Amino acid sequence: MSKVIIIGAGGVASVAAYKCVENHETFKEICIASRTLGKAQALVDKLSGRGVKLSARQVDADQVDQLLELFKAEKPDLVMNLALPYQDLTIMDACLAYGADYLDTANYEPPETAKFEYKWQWAYRDRFKEAGLTAILGSGFDPGVTQVFSAYALKHHFDSIRTIDILDCNGGDHGYPFATNFNPEINIREVSANGRYWEKGEWIETKPLEIKGTYNFREVGEKDMYLLYHEEEESLIQNIPGLERIRFFMTFGQSYLTHLQCLKNVGMTSIDPIDFEGQQIIPLQFLKAVLPDPASLGPRTVGKTNIGVIFEGLKDGQPKRYYLYNICDHQEAYQETGAQAVSYTTGVPAMIGAAMVLQGHWKKPGVYNLEELDPDPFMAALNQYGLPWHEDFDPVMVP
Repeated sequence: MSKVIIIGAGGVASVAAYKCVENHETFKEICIASRTLGKAQALVDKLSGRGVKLSARQVDADQVDQLLELFKAEKPDLVMNLALPYQDLTIMDACLAYGADYLDTANYEPPETAKFEYKWQWAYRDRFKEAGLTAILGSGFDPGVTQVFSAYALKHHFDSIRTIDILDCNGGDHGYPFATNFNPEINIREVSANGRYWEKGEWIETKPLEIKGTYNFREVGEKDMYLLYHEEEESLIQNIPGLERIRFFMTFGQSYLTHLQCLKNVGMTSIDPIDFEGQQIIPLQFLKAVLPDPASLGPRTVGKTNIGVIFEGLKDGQPKRYYLYNICDHQEAYQETGAQAVSYTTGVPAMIGAAMVLQGHWKKPGVYNLEELDPDPFMAALNQYGLPWHEDFDPVMVP
């Protein structure tokens, strides 16, 4: 009889809640908590009557005392942070104070600095271990499934992996001149930051979107892609032995890039506060308020995503290449859950990661990235819950 609290009521939380209800043998009771009670209640109303006990609560996840009060009242076994990564640490603190396991989909970053590092959350390792609690970091797709793919490749197909290339392609079209497929603030901070990749024992930094390539993605077609820094690189270089290089690429259309550059040129992507008519505002947060809500894109987004990982290494002394990937259709995701594929590919792995803990597969004290855990039950669940994976044993490599 497992109970979870889902913090957040946006697109990802909606998909995760839908999938938790589908997996009703594991998730018997779900509390959806949000800063806006109406959003949480609307999600509860949407999913009611399907055999799982549901409730809605209001909470400010920036406040540990409010979180702890909520946890004491609801008594969760596990808490899923599907809101903002700014709140990872306060929720982890509240989980420790109450005694609940923890899961999120993205690493903590300070609101005032666009910096993606695990150091703040890795600092909790001893505290969670001593408390006998489990914390799972980054159980989305990338980060998340990409790391499970890496663990699976190492376990079943390689003696050593030399290079990893993570390729994230969104071939969807929502019809807007400019909109982001997930939280605009997080998306734009990520894309506007300097790129980085790991090679031969050191980080090499690039200017934002400086390195460009093309790749022919199955069921999507040839797309321009750009090298970014992504958080799973930081953990994979520590947990995949012998790794010599790791890179992350994401596709963008020209309209997106043109609008983003214009917004950057006029200061709208800045996270530095400015004074506006006697009030302090952050331009990027104001921009987020006027852009389309990613949760509203589902009915108008068509096309597919293709996200995967290309590996190169050795097996039995011989060179080997291997590609693991998933293809997700935006409209199929929307018809099932009411959310487009970007939310779907994050929300489904969030549910699976939580199930791995609640079912005992990943239940062990400490703080873990997904490649540190047994990939096999997670891989099986991907096929079961809507994100089937595909293999290519002779992939085209990225230059």
